[in-house]
Amino acid sequence: MRNATMIRRGFLALLFGLLAMPALAQLTIEITGTGANRIPVAIAPFEGETVLPKGVTDVVRSDLERSGMFKLVLAPNALGETAAVDAAEWKSRGADALVVGTVRPAGDRFEVRFRLHDTMKAVQLGGLSLSMSAAQNRATGHKIADFIYEKLVGEPGVFSTRIAYVVKSGSRYELQVADADGMNAQTALSSPEPIISPTWSPDGTRLAYVSFEKKKPVIYVHSVVTSQRQIVANFKGSNSAPAWSPDGRKLGVVLTKDAGSQMYTVNADGSGVQRLASSSGIDTEPTYSPDGAYIYFTSDRGGAPQIYRISASGGEAQRVTFDGSYNVSPHLSPDGKSLAYVTRNGGRFQVALMDLATRQTQILTDSAKDESPSFAPNGRMILYASEIGGRGVLAAVSTDGRIKQKLSVAAADVREPAWGPLPRR
Repeated sequence: MRNATMIRRGFLALLFGLLAMPALAQLTIEITGTGANRIPVAIAPFEGETVLPKGVTDVVRSDLERSGMFKLVLAPNALGETAAVDAAEWKSRGADALVVGTVRPAGDRFEVRFRLHDTMKAVQLGGLSLSMSAAQNRATGHKIADFIYEKLVGEPGVFSTRIAYVVKSGSRYELQVADADGMNAQTALSSPEPIISPTWSPDGTRLAYVSFEKKKPVIYVHSVVTSQRQIVANFKGSNSAPAWSPDGRKLGVVLTKDAGSQMYTVNADGSGVQRLASSSGIDTEPTYSPDGAYIYFTSDRGGAPQIYRISASGGEAQRVTFDGSYNVSPHLSPDGKSLAYVTRNGGRFQVALMDLATRQTQILTDSAKDESPSFAPNGRMILYASEIGGRGVLAAVSTDGRIKQKLSVAAADVREPAWGPLPRR
């Protein structure tokens, strides 16, 4: 079975002396959990929305429901943005919040205006006026859902973000970019050879990844805006595991050009290669801390794969994980307070979360072949790859373990997920 997942695991097997574990369709999402205290909210159909080929309110409702943080209250009748709202009536219906809006033609475009009402306090929480084309109904719905989420939850919504992942169908590999809900998937690269380790630049305009199209692992940086790409690491031997610095100027990479698998940094244009550390063991899977001060990585320098950290300028490495004999694939939360990684637990490979201040660890998943954890940019969810029925799927779990989602493509393997940053405002 020669696919990107086995190649990634093959790398770890080779490096650590372990045996490897035995434009396509849109991703579909199944939700299997909810938050402890869901916020009841009513989304009334926007007045005039029927002029659109496809509506906006359905997108908003779907986003909020999918998050597991909200409970939708029935609101069957259209209400315009300036409609008089009887807060007590909506409160009696069980809604803590109400969204009303209006869609009006504006030349060859449409103007969407909406208001968010707090029915408990009988006050407006704000609203927006957005200009859109008929084809931008989903993007507009995501922006509205982000606004509602931030006002009611108190942290940024991620409905307007994108995810990258690799789909294998037959003998083809495709690096795809989609909306966070799995819709609007676009193929960035298609190849008969494996593609692994995609990672987003901090500004969301580029992807770094490893491609085997030259019959060896080579690191590319690919513009998702222009589709142009360039090789940034094609040295003798293996070039793998790219990780962006928070300022987007450098990549942490793993090279074997000087013997074993060791970490280096390289400028995003491929210049300025510098060795980060020297180790008698195997160092791999670097990832920067959000402040750029440290690089966390996987190493067997202590005899078994564990997670370490080192100053981004080099120096002495410090061990981070101590529980268990196999901990790999570190990824820092956006606030730098938590570390997600894959741990071997009773023969199963599962996503774990460590509070870096207290060192307390929680296993978040109940599956057996998890890999590649990636935080949502608000730190609320972790996207990862898993396997169900011998087929690769993506999954997401909230950092408290309550909300779970599965994202899959019919008759294809989906692997190597990476959650993109918040869009610029």
